[in-house]
Amino acid sequence: MEQEKRVKKLNKDVLKKVLIGLAIFVAVVLIFGAGVVVGTMKAHFSYRWAENYHKNFAGPRAGFFGDWRRMPPPPGDFMKSRGSFGEIIKINSSDFVLKGENDLEKVILVTEKTIIEQRRNLLKFSDLKVGNRVVVIGTPNEQGQIEAKLIRVFE
Repeated sequence: MEQEKRVKKLNKDVLKKVLIGLAIFVAVVLIFGAGVVVGTMKAHFSYRWAENYHKNFAGPRAGFFGDWRRMPPPPGDFMKSRGSFGEIIKINSSDFVLKGENDLEKVILVTEKTIIEQRRNLLKFSDLKVGNRVVVIGTPNEQGQIEAKLIRVFE
């Protein structure tokens, strides 16, 4: 009788350990699967971003490896960028003047949708100062101004 109780208790303990082990195994598989899904999504994003880098940041029209037999790309093959970089030299109520490459001045329009960042901090338009060095990504309008989507402050 006592031996039967011991066997039943042993069977219960073994069953409990097997179920706990199985639950841990399932949890590990689910966590691993989630990691694979996230990694695949990040890899897909990185691949698409790299494939379009030349379009977004004014690289050669066919891409850096577009026609590999014709290396390097001719100087005029680079597209015009949709942004600018340089130093703020004047700030108005809803725009500012940016002194960029070759001392070319561009008017940058700032809207309520414009994202202004310095490192990981969001800034307001009022936080910008004359002398700040910035990179602006946006779209040109009919007046030759850049309507800013993103402004990144470096100082």
